[in-house]
Amino acid sequence: MEATQQVEEGLLAGRGVVFSRVLEAVPYEGAGDKIKLPPSCFTELSDQGAFDKGPLHFRVSLIHQSSPSDLKNAEQNNRTTHAGVLEFTADDSVVGLPPHIWSNLFPADSPMVPMVEVSYVWLPKGTYAELQLVEAGFSDIPNHKAVLETSLRQHATLSEGDVLTVNHGVPTYHLRVLELKPSSSVSVLETDIEVDEIGADPTAESTNQPVLQPLVLGKSDSGVVAEGSYVYYKFQVDDDIWGKISSGEAEIDVKIESETQDGDTDLYVSRHPLLFPTQHQHGWSSHDIGSKALVLSSRDLGLGPGTYSIGIYGFKGTTKYKVSVSIRDKSKSEIGQQAISSTLSADADTVESQNCKHYIPSRSIALHEAYCRRHNIICQYTGCGVVLRRDEVKNHVHCEECGLAFQKEIIEKHKKVQHQSLDCPLRLVTCRFCGDMVQAGTSAADVRDRLRGLTQHESVCGSRTAPCDSCGRSVMLKEMDIHQVAVHQKN
Repeated sequence: MEATQQVEEGLLAGRGVVFSRVLEAVPYEGAGDKIKLPPSCFTELSDQGAFDKGPLHFRVSLIHQSSPSDLKNAEQNNRTTHAGVLEFTADDSVVGLPPHIWSNLFPADSPMVPMVEVSYVWLPKGTYAELQLVEAGFSDIPNHKAVLETSLRQHATLSEGDVLTVNHGVPTYHLRVLELKPSSSVSVLETDIEVDEIGADPTAESTNQPVLQPLVLGKSDSGVVAEGSYVYYKFQVDDDIWGKISSGEAEIDVKIESETQDGDTDLYVSRHPLLFPTQHQHGWSSHDIGSKALVLSSRDLGLGPGTYSIGIYGFKGTTKYKVSVSIRDKSKSEIGQQAISSTLSADADTVESQNCKHYIPSRSIALHEAYCRRHNIICQYTGCGVVLRRDEVKNHVHCEECGLAFQKEIIEKHKKVQHQSLDCPLRLVTCRFCGDMVQAGTSAADVRDRLRGLTQHESVCGSRTAPCDSCGRSVMLKEMDIHQVAVHQKN
């Protein structure tokens, strides 16, 4: 009687297809929720016509192996989730589980021989999902909706109670599935699903996930950073402020005042979507000993309106610090400098030195020129013009990539720290098509994509098609702008 009931339930769940196997679970590295099954499963499913009924979905249930004394805990260990299928290449009696399935079935230490039951089921298409953030900070990602959409695209199913893992560069975020419609488990293939996000549970245990603390312009914040750790802040540059900076009237002044004598920090700044600047991934940096200041102006490439992150790295010891960001008005100082310069140049008793370009009293100009040419030299690097003592010239070098001047002993550190954020193929960039943070990789293989400035990832990611908003025709994402201009005469 019980066996007959199970067959009937299997027929109902599988819409006429009955398939169930007990297999040994083996982990494999992969994204999403698609499992690997043995070839014999393909034959059994094919014989029942499962492939004619649409995408394959499976219920994956943990088989609890317990002694009689542990039977009372069996119910809480009877965990279940759902999955799609990637391929039928697993060894016989084995099922390959990606990290998403494995972590939801075995949240703690897995048993010596993890056994699971894999059953074919039919799932309705999902229409609604409510997700709760496990850690704070996911909403700080400027395009976090697109990042979540990209992650969900790797899934075939969703089940209530499951925890989704979303990677965004270095940080990893988790979202718990609280509610689904029209059922507790749904298919997310070829369907538009409405997603609601709710904030992290304030009573949940804190994690080591970095969090961006808001910093108000003109106000300081104090903190402590341990050696080898980061503390992060964020600040906003709106259109009005950027207007003053872009016109040269103002600069951004980022300051760290060290209040610990034996400790030291490094300062890293990035513009979003790079949320968490590090030694190896940042926009601007300062490595001065003790207190440090980083001045950003319209001359800095990559600067613009938007949100910025500050990373304070504990370089040595445990350091107590005070951090602030202010907008410094340059007009007053510049006006003062111009007035002084004008006075000097107009003074009939001064003459401009041909060597150092300083204004010298005319009565001593001959003596000054003789001394200056013998002891001083001007750096001939374009735009530099710094006056150096002759014994300092060898130690004064310019970076051939950005042109900034450094002492010779720290130029190599500058190149390693600063320019790997621009040139390293392992640096993280935001894909213009999926919105995710990915490794830049090498240049695109396709010549046309290289001319467009696409990275290796973007060349492949942009080959996906999407319907044109104007005509509905399927067009590759990387060709969409050309399509809009050529076909619909849009700018």
